[in-house]
Amino acid sequence: MRGLSLALAMLFVFGCAGEPSIDQSPDAELSFDGLSPVRNSAFQRAWINPEVDLSQYSKILLGEPDFEFRAVRETQSTAAARRGSVSEFYISEQNRTKLIETVNDSFRKELEASQSFTLTDQPDPDTLILVGSLLDIVSSVQPESAGSAGLYLRSLGEATLVLELRDSLSGETLYRAADHKRIARQHGMIRVTPVTTWQEVGRWASRWAVRVREGLDSVHE
Repeated sequence: MRGLSLALAMLFVFGCAGEPSIDQSPDAELSFDGLSPVRNSAFQRAWINPEVDLSQYSKILLGEPDFEFRAVRETQSTAAARRGSVSEFYISEQNRTKLIETVNDSFRKELEASQSFTLTDQPDPDTLILVGSLLDIVSSVQPESAGSAGLYLRSLGEATLVLELRDSLSGETLYRAADHKRIARQHGMIRVTPVTTWQEVGRWASRWAVRVREGLDSVHE
């Protein structure tokens, strides 16, 4: 089945616990737009069009990414940080911009290195639109004014990543995956400084970008 081949190609690089399969049973919980759920996905949730064949595509058109931040008020966050009573903190406009640039740069860099797909800015029959969204973004790092420098944290924050592959001519979504991730090291804690914080954010974005690029490349292998 072509859809199963696609699921394997797109999901095995994410370290699934079991072999991915498409649930096409009568009781399968389809997505709102009719995609079939994928079992044993490395993502918390994944859906696919069982009839799609990604090998017919050779180009990627980057869709407009979406970044949504959790509603944490700046004044409440700073005051509560001084009291040590909260674990979610406001992200300044400057840091929001830097996060968006870091994530966008990481994904573009990796996709430009793809061995199977070339980036394009025009829709064509052989072109997929890749749309990435980073939702419910929240920081676990106290504002510097509250004395965060030098603290050790297990996680710097968290977000939900949503990826979609769409046919560039019809706009039909062929594959969708969603996962909630923490910005953290696999082992140990992170010493919070302006330098180490952004180093970890950069590594986190790069890991995701590499895996997406490897998944796309595997379609043509």
